[in-house]
Amino acid sequence: MADNKTEEKTVEAAENTAQEAPQVPTPEQPAAEQQDTAVCMEEEPVDTTPEKPADDTAKQLADTKEQMLRLAAEYANYRKRTTKEKENTWNEAKAQTVKAILPVYDNLERALKQATTDEAYAKGVEMTMKGLQDALNGLGVEKIPAEGETFDPKYHNAVMHVEDENYGENTVVEVFQQGFQLGDKVIRFAMVKVAN
Repeated sequence: MADNKTEEKTVEAAENTAQEAPQVPTPEQPAAEQQDTAVCMEEEPVDTTPEKPADDTAKQLADTKEQMLRLAAEYANYRKRTTKEKENTWNEAKAQTVKAILPVYDNLERALKQATTDEAYAKGVEMTMKGLQDALNGLGVEKIPAEGETFDPKYHNAVMHVEDENYGENTVVEVFQQGFQLGDKVIRFAMVKVAN
């Protein structure tokens, strides 16, 4: 009997200890019971850091806006630069092509100056020259005005000088080779004779 009382006291003491000690969740316990146990076991830490003021958010917004504006400006500059580079490349290619064709122009010009009795031949050379001139004009290539003009070293290349009182000073009196320009770019200087 004493053993039964001792056993009952031991069982009661174990039950009291189990009630006082925090429960550790076991895998067999349902999820709701595990959450309740966890809440009982530890308290949530209190966040003592202050919230970010509205000024920081406004500053971040302003910085982002400034970055976007700079990016847009850089892109606009990039587009302008590439457009200008494409245009310059196109004009340079046209100028180089025309420069390669100019000896043909010179030969046709010399052929037109030669006297011939064959009217069909003369007409064919004239038509070829007109077609070439139209093609050059279509590309935006213009002749540099020379004969009778005042000598301008930006457009003319003086290869001869003559004293003649019939002409004014620094006047172009003869053109040996026609000059051409594409816009403001000189493709070939006019080779001229200058008076006085």
